[in-house]
Amino acid sequence: MSEKILTLLGFASKSGNLSYGADSVKEALKRNKAKLVVIAKDISEKSKKEICFYAKDTVSVLDVDFDIDTLSHAIGKRAGIISVNEIGFANAIRGGNANG
Repeated sequence: MSEKILTLLGFASKSGNLSYGADSVKEALKRNKAKLVVIAKDISEKSKKEICFYAKDTVSVLDVDFDIDTLSHAIGKRAGIISVNEIGFANAIRGGNANG
C-alpha cells in the first residue's frame, strides 16, 4: 500500500493538485481547498500540531510512514507537509473513504 500512496502523490503533484509546505497547506485549509493533509513521519511535533489545528475536524490528516526525503522524491519537490486538493486523489490515497 505504501508504494501506491507515493505513486498517487506523484500523479497528484504532476497534475497540479498538491500544496507544498506548512504555509501553503495552511492557506489551502483556510480556503477549503485541501481535501487531505499528508504529514511525513519526521515532521516536528510543533508543525504537526499547528497543521492539525488548521485542519480541525474538517479535513483528514494522514501520518505516513515516509520521511521527508522519501515523500519529497515522490512528489518532485522538497516538502514534509502537503495537502491533496482534489477529492479523487484524496479518496484514492485514503483508500476510497468518502469522508473529509
